[in-house]
Amino acid sequence: EVRLVESGGGSVEPGGSLNLSCTASGFTFGHYAMIWVRQAPGKGRELVSAISSGGSLVYYGDSVKGRFTVSRDNANNMLSLQMNSLKPEDTAVYICGKYKDRYRTEELTTLGRYDYWGQGTQVTVSS
Repeated sequence: EVRLVESGGGSVEPGGSLNLSCTASGFTFGHYAMIWVRQAPGKGRELVSAISSGGSLVYYGDSVKGRFTVSRDNANNMLSLQMNSLKPEDTAVYICGKYKDRYRTEELTTLGRYDYWGQGTQVTVSS
């Protein structure tokens, strides 16, 4: 059974930092691209970052470029998201997802290419 469990969310003041983790199980993590998306109340899911199976291809949403960094530890089945210079508009539930196809890299930023999602972790940025 594929499982994705996010952790590391919380409340932080503007300008602060958080490091999110996504622990994967039930599949060969290192064979699949992964993604972080976020969903704010009343809004649809928004791309945060995508990373290929080996980590050589990385994409970021325009609103987080230069502030967020995605990484993965294939030996420990973990996806991470370092978030710096957080803004109130970053407030959302952050969710990780697994790409459908092993080793493939087409359309890594297309949410429909991902077949499993975690439950998410809440990030709140406010003063």
